[in-house]
Amino acid sequence: MRPSRRTPVLAAFATFVFAWLLTRTSWLEAALKWAFPTEVSWLHPRADLVSLTVEHLAIVAISSGLTVLVGVPLGIWVTRSSGRDFRQLVAASVDLGQTFPPVAVLALAMPVLGFGFKPTIVALFLYGMFPVVSSTIAGLDSVPTSTLEAAKGMGMSPMQVLFRVELPLASRIIMSGIRTSVVINIGTATIGATIGTGGLGVPIIGGLATRNMAYVVEGALPAAVLAVLIDVLLGQVEHGFAVPLQEADSA
Repeated sequence: MRPSRRTPVLAAFATFVFAWLLTRTSWLEAALKWAFPTEVSWLHPRADLVSLTVEHLAIVAISSGLTVLVGVPLGIWVTRSSGRDFRQLVAASVDLGQTFPPVAVLALAMPVLGFGFKPTIVALFLYGMFPVVSSTIAGLDSVPTSTLEAAKGMGMSPMQVLFRVELPLASRIIMSGIRTSVVINIGTATIGATIGTGGLGVPIIGGLATRNMAYVVEGALPAAVLAVLIDVLLGQVEHGFAVPLQEADSA
């Protein structure tokens, strides 16, 4: 399926709004003053939006990167003969990681890892595993048996079949899971502010603590726009991976 013609327009609009929020903080403050006239402060004093966004992106990039580095090989392994017996165990484990609240993971990790960056990365890593592992398994399972048999009949080794046939054909589905995981982590990363990690959760948590809705909007609005922007960009990448599958279907 081709992406909607509205996709470039949505990407351009999200980019414009995101850039405006980061570079026109005086306008943002004026808008928050108009929306919340009873507050005495409208922008969180901890840091400017650019610094908070950089911190947020670093948290998401590291946690999502670790999730992909572990999740994709794990999904591949349980579809091989050496790991097939562990498939149900792995599926149940990553499913538990998705249903276990990230705040609870933070609470359990803090006594060992302390406050700040590390426990947040662990929580987001575990929370993002399910979409990546499940999409990797689903993508590899979707490769037609006839295609695998044809590749083996051509004399390909198991590794050649994996890298030259299975992964190219499964890449769109795998990328879909990675896209979902990253977008989820963008929103979930805001909880890291509760233990001093930083990011766009700082004004959100600060606003909830002081009952200042202007702070909440200051953090929530850029986080929401960032999630839309990343989702659109990764959607374009996902569409690019659909080409080999379409070519295989027409062959």
